[in-house]
Formats: sequence, structure tokens, C-alpha cells
Amino acid sequence: MFDSTRHAQQVDAVFALAPVIPVITIAALEDAVPLARALAGNGLPVLEVTLRTDCALEAIARIAAEVSEACVGAGTVLSAADLAAVERAGARFAISPGVTEALYDAGAASGIPLIPGIATAGELMRGLERGWRRFKFFPAESSGGIGALKGFAGPLPMARFCPTGGIDAAKAPAYLALPNVACVGGSWMLPADALAARDWARIGDLAREAAALLR
Repeated sequence: MFDSTRHAQQVDAVFALAPVIPVITIAALEDAVPLARALAGNGLPVLEVTLRTDCALEAIARIAAEVSEACVGAGTVLSAADLAAVERAGARFAISPGVTEALYDAGAASGIPLIPGIATAGELMRGLERGWRRFKFFPAESSGGIGALKGFAGPLPMARFCPTGGIDAAKAPAYLALPNVACVGGSWMLPADALAARDWARIGDLAREAAALLR
């Protein structure tokens, strides 16, 4: 049976580690460990490695094995098979952009916490009905942003969120000020040119700035 209280506690423990969760797409496996070290070593230890590249699972495994200060999880988890695969790879949590009944079933049986994505009040109510209390709000900016989260807070105060999608350094503080927002997800500390140049120092500086955001 799904233990909703334990699940919320597990997710809260992850969310409490930093105000921002970097959303990472790793194209080259050799970048996984130095990138994770640049982020985790500068105050952003919670890493969402998306399953959008062929090397994503191996990247999660390497980070889990070699970067002790990181709490690595998986994003773009779409199915029960994805959830099982990321758990085997060493992910400590999983995040989905949306959620199906099959994925809820798999999440209830999983050894790692699933953070399901929702975008509407109806999706949120279904998640609460299934026993979940912690969610990804995605895509945040195009789904109503701060206004939507304020709207959820009145009738559904038991839910807390990690909004992701369209959030940058300028927008993050207003989200983090909301009482039902635990942290935000984003990739603004991972500019494409810095990744291409493997400029881990610059990424580390941007991570440090993000880690200093108040909530």
C-alpha cells in the first residue's frame, strides 16, 4: 500500500537540500561527473538528469557512484519501465512531466519517490486522490505560473510543488516566495555555450548564485 506520509517526507527531504533543482540533459557521457561536481560543489546538490539522451542512464549511474555530494535523480520518466530503469541506475528520485494511472501504480510500488507532473486543478485532484502530496508543476510559465499556484493554494493547501518550465534567475524568487512552493527547477545555470566549452567554473558560479536564492 502506498504510504503517502512517508512519500511526502522523502520528497521534502530532497526539496529541502536546495532552492533550485538543475534540469540537466547530458549529451556526452564524459561530462556527467564534472558537471555534477560543478553543480553539487557550489550549492546545488539535487540534480535532475533527464532521460532525453542515450547516455542518460549511464550518466545517472556514474554520478551516483562518483559524486557523493550529489543527490541525483531522473527526469522525463514516462513509464513504469523508465521508473524501474532509473532506480536500477542509482537515481534517488524520479520526476515525470505528466502522469498516467500506470505510472501512479508503478510509483506506489517503487523503491524511490516519484514526483509526478501536473498542470491543472483536475490533474492535481487526481494525484491527491491517489495519495500524492508533492508534485512537479509543469510547464509552469505556460500553465498559469504564479497565478495558478496561488489558485491551487486556497482549495488544495496540502499540496506542495517544484514548478519547472520557463523559470529563470529573474523569475525564480517570486515562485520561491509562495508558501506552497518548496523549490524550483530550471536550467538557466547551464547555458549552452558554457556546456559546449565545458566551462565548469562558469557553471559553478551560476550554480552558487542560484543556491543563494531565498525561499
